[in-house]
Amino acid sequence: MDDASAKPRGFDAATLAQTPGVLHGVIDSGDLSGAVTLVWRKGEIAQVNVLGQRDIARSAPMERDTLFRIASMTKPVTSVAALMLMEEGKLALADPITRWAPEFADMRVLTSPTGPIGDTYPSPRDITIEDLLTHRAGLAYGFTSIGPIAHAHQKALGDVLNTDTGPDAWMGALASLPLSFPPGERFHYSHATDVLGFIVGRIGGSGFRDFLMERILGPLSMTDTDFYIPPAKRDREAVVYRLEEDSGALEPVPFRQYDAPPAFCGGGGGLISTADDYLRFARMLLGHGEVDGVRLLKPETVRLMTANRLTPAQREITFMGMPFWAGQGFGLGLSVITDPEKQAWMGAGSKGAFGWPGAFGTWWQADPAQDMVILYMIQNSIPLGPEAVAQLATGQRMGARVALPMFQKLVYGALGEA
Repeated sequence: MDDASAKPRGFDAATLAQTPGVLHGVIDSGDLSGAVTLVWRKGEIAQVNVLGQRDIARSAPMERDTLFRIASMTKPVTSVAALMLMEEGKLALADPITRWAPEFADMRVLTSPTGPIGDTYPSPRDITIEDLLTHRAGLAYGFTSIGPIAHAHQKALGDVLNTDTGPDAWMGALASLPLSFPPGERFHYSHATDVLGFIVGRIGGSGFRDFLMERILGPLSMTDTDFYIPPAKRDREAVVYRLEEDSGALEPVPFRQYDAPPAFCGGGGGLISTADDYLRFARMLLGHGEVDGVRLLKPETVRLMTANRLTPAQREITFMGMPFWAGQGFGLGLSVITDPEKQAWMGAGSKGAFGWPGAFGTWWQADPAQDMVILYMIQNSIPLGPEAVAQLATGQRMGARVALPMFQKLVYGALGEA
């Protein structure tokens, strides 16, 4: 169903009304099970679309409170947690992480990022907190890597979304692998934010999940956001689907269910949330660290977080095989549009708009120039095994992903006077 009661403040209603039809087309084609989209602007909900099914086998429709695995949309939440500790003087961007994570002392770096695991040299310096926040730590993901290191990650770490490994054992396993690049050299998407989260937990003393619950999720009333789905809420879960190329059908991707918080609560991609819950978080950042009287960060910290920190040379390096950084940069856990005319991989947005997507197709953007937050929630899996970066765009029917820029452009095309 579509929420037709939403008032499109500051939008051309007819243009905005085209959104559900476009998304319905992708759902009807069989590329996507369903979607929840939300547009908030200038203090009001402008549009909510609730389309398709959250569970095809049960003919269960999407609902506004459907629970989504938001994957890397977890990273900005973890980054905020670390920056809260920075404001309290408990860590600094320049601090070496070995202060709290001695596992990462005396790291070694691959001579070639695609070469043999044993061909390494000593890291020229320790990884810092800023390196983790900007993905310049030299760490890796298996799916963003090519060669032996990609498979070594899979063997040492397994699937972080379906693991019983505790934080300490996992940190030790990651630290046993060589770095792909020297710290600070380049943006290389990685487990850096998982490491950051576990450091937050060590500094906080009660564990990473408890820190988030007590300091971020609780104060923001994000009551449906957690690292697992309690049994009482499980009926609201959206199934993650992948498109089987042979059959052309959407097939469920299995995830372990937990009746209590899992041992591994990863700050890089473990959260489950709803559109309205994440809207609270996005509005907090859009509000310079405050929403509805609840302040988590100082305005100057949010400015620091949303300012590009990549050098021009670092932005020349492709990301996932694409010229991703044309017209945008990366701050402390967020990407930010620096030139709307040049950026092509965020769909649409004003200069200064910021966000970060998730691997299962979820996406959000906060746009200060428009006083707007946009959310796009789907559950569409693409291959993320070792060396997936080399094959992400090959042989895939990408209708579910193409729908996102279509949605973005419709929203921005509908903008009118406030």
